[in-house]
Amino acid sequence: MDIHNQANQTYQTSTLPVNLIRPISVSNIDIERPQIIEDNKDYFDYSQRAQWLRAAVLGANDGLVSTVSLMMGVGAVKEDVKFMILTGFAGLIAGACSMAIGEFVSVYSQLDIELAQIKRESMARKDEETQSDDEKENLPNPFQAAGASAIAFSLGAMVPLLAAAFIKDHKVRLGVVTGATSLALLVFGGLGAVLGKAPLLKSSLRVLVGGWIAMAITYGLTKLIGTSGL
Repeated sequence: MDIHNQANQTYQTSTLPVNLIRPISVSNIDIERPQIIEDNKDYFDYSQRAQWLRAAVLGANDGLVSTVSLMMGVGAVKEDVKFMILTGFAGLIAGACSMAIGEFVSVYSQLDIELAQIKRESMARKDEETQSDDEKENLPNPFQAAGASAIAFSLGAMVPLLAAAFIKDHKVRLGVVTGATSLALLVFGGLGAVLGKAPLLKSSLRVLVGGWIAMAITYGLTKLIGTSGL
């Protein structure tokens, strides 16, 4: 009788943890699952912004730096404000067209490569469909990249042009153009950092110092060539 009771107690004890563990594990899964889904809703892949962000930021910085460098180079040997503005305006038109064409060709080449890859994958799967809607949305848009580059370049180039347009004194005009350009470089660098979730201070200073170097080299070399009579 003692042996029978002891066997029943052993059997009840061995089955008890199984009954307890099963609902606990299920409840844990049910509790954790909404948290995982909620975390995924807050996730955003900032690399999706890379295409248009790169074109826009690069275009604005290039328009600003190249145009102000041309104007500073001309200002190193010519004090006429009309000549400086005309040079800057010519740089704006030429640079905007160059950026648009360059981005269009570059992104269109990327588009051809990705379409060829999709076609190869479809043939490997023996699937008649070319690509899904999601794949189409993720493909690069050469017209969008070209338009963003041209517009951004023009906006960047307008900063030194507007800064120089209303200043008659030559030295004051060079100082105002340099100050306005420096402020715009900080703004463009900070904007790119915020949109891309990059370090704000580091990105802004990198763009600012790069612009200063470009202006200094252009001004210095043009001044040297102009004074040497070459």
